[in-house]
Amino acid sequence: MDVTQDLSFVHLISHASVLVQLVMGLLLLVSVLSWWYIFLKMFAIRDEVKLTEEFEEAFWHNQNLNELYKYASGNSTREHGAMERIFAAGFVEFVKLKKQQGVDASAVMEGTRRAMRATYQREMDRLESHLAFLASVGSVSPYVGLFGTVWGIMNAFRGLANVGQATLAHVAPGIAEALVATAMGLFAAIPAVLAYNRYAHDINRLSTRFESFSEEFSNVLQRQP
Repeated sequence: MDVTQDLSFVHLISHASVLVQLVMGLLLLVSVLSWWYIFLKMFAIRDEVKLTEEFEEAFWHNQNLNELYKYASGNSTREHGAMERIFAAGFVEFVKLKKQQGVDASAVMEGTRRAMRATYQREMDRLESHLAFLASVGSVSPYVGLFGTVWGIMNAFRGLANVGQATLAHVAPGIAEALVATAMGLFAAIPAVLAYNRYAHDINRLSTRFESFSEEFSNVLQRQP
């Protein structure tokens, strides 16, 4: 028996039981999807940080709210960020309520804050999309791989029932096939956990910036005549 050949990675997968192969296929699919979402979120968060910084600079260097609104809601090819949409929602609501008769200043500001909060929540839902998938992959994949391993080891020991004398050559291939499932589970889980923690931190920082901006913008609006 050529032990090296029998214990090669491809050989172990191709000779595993059907259920273990299904577990490996599921983990491979989950891993591919996980990496796809990892790269999507990486680019999305990077672009959002850039757009946020650009609009904050424009906001504090230009106190003409009408010009800022045109900048934040224009139909140009330039991409608009979450902070710009929060600003635009608040400004539109503020102008609309100011034009209504009999609406006092506190009601105007409360309506403006509600509009910004609603837009803020929609933007946060957009930024947090697919994070739940990464969290699920990170927490569940090791257990799925472990299930495949346990099943493979059970099959390996059942196969030994018909062998008069068990040797390493009989045990090693079955155990190795089973352990591949655990390795694939960890391969899927570790990048997902790292990415989730990193992106959750970045999104939390963006959330804090959006909330701070909403309060600062409300203060600016309160000073409007």
